[in-house]
Amino acid sequence: MPEQFSSRVKGLEISGIRKIFEAAGPDSINLGLGQPDFDTPQHIKDAAIAAIRAGKTGYTANTGIPELRDAISAKFGKENEVSYTPDQIIVTAGASEALHIVMQALVSEGDRVLCADPGFVSYAALATLAGGRPVGVPLDETFHIDIGQAQELMDGSRLFVLNSPANPTGAVESGDAIKALVEYASDAGVTIVSDEVYEHFIYGKKHWSAARFGDNVITINAASKTYAMTGWRLGYLAASPEIVGQCLKVHQYCQACATSISQYAALAAYTGDQAPVRLMRDEYRARRDLFCEGLSALGFSFPVPEGAFYAFVPMKPALVQKILNTGVILTPGSAFGTNAPDYARLSYAASRDNLKRALDRIKKATGD
Repeated sequence: MPEQFSSRVKGLEISGIRKIFEAAGPDSINLGLGQPDFDTPQHIKDAAIAAIRAGKTGYTANTGIPELRDAISAKFGKENEVSYTPDQIIVTAGASEALHIVMQALVSEGDRVLCADPGFVSYAALATLAGGRPVGVPLDETFHIDIGQAQELMDGSRLFVLNSPANPTGAVESGDAIKALVEYASDAGVTIVSDEVYEHFIYGKKHWSAARFGDNVITINAASKTYAMTGWRLGYLAASPEIVGQCLKVHQYCQACATSISQYAALAAYTGDQAPVRLMRDEYRARRDLFCEGLSALGFSFPVPEGAFYAFVPMKPALVQKILNTGVILTPGSAFGTNAPDYARLSYAASRDNLKRALDRIKKATGD
């Protein structure tokens, strides 16, 4: 009997983040999933309800409704100092789909795809599904990309996935570092895929879009984290017309278009009141300070995250298991690559009360 399943799929594991999350008990404190605990702002929900009532429930253009692409184009100019026309934007089912269609469109069998290790779980998996060969880029002791090693690895590679602010480490790359990576990639014929979904959650540093420094860059972003819209599944990619044309083929056949109602909700998000984003950022910063100071008081030593809403903390697997047994859900470093098996990611996108309760349980686990 012939093999039933693709070797690309059989070789993949279900995300370690999801495995732990779905096995959590009812009294667990969830610091494992990268999900804002805020509700979607009311004006965004109202826009979705209005779209439903207006009957805007059919297919949209493959690339997304024109009004939303106009708004995203304006956002790039205002917030990122990058020029993308609406025709250079594809609205997708979250940043996840954007990453998927980029890999499918640009990666050929055996192509090397570079991504940080430790880094977000999807990058290597999506590269593998596209037939590529994921290669981990090491980080320095502060969790920033080792620029020299990254440049060496770029020679002969196809893509470099850049994530700043970074998941799982919370590191924010400097403008000089991103410029050096983009310029070297341009000379080496490597396309930079810049995942910027955490751009608005930065504490004391500045966000730099990779596309400011070169043309061979694909920018990926989403409403998910910025506007607490994870379940709406609304993201986008922006790139040169040539890249967009090829990505659109994959998007058309795997998705057709992003959900119409989510697109109208996102239109309200990008054109409406931005105060909720600032409020969430300030609250995340307060939670970061509370949680990281608490972990430091327990004897943990680690770089304070500069962005996103994760702390990446040295913890042996045995301690991780003890903490899990107390009902605190966290994610082992092994879920994010091969370079940090003795670490764990803890999300502080949880209430201050839950963070304090989690610290009490972690203290108990460390005292056993």
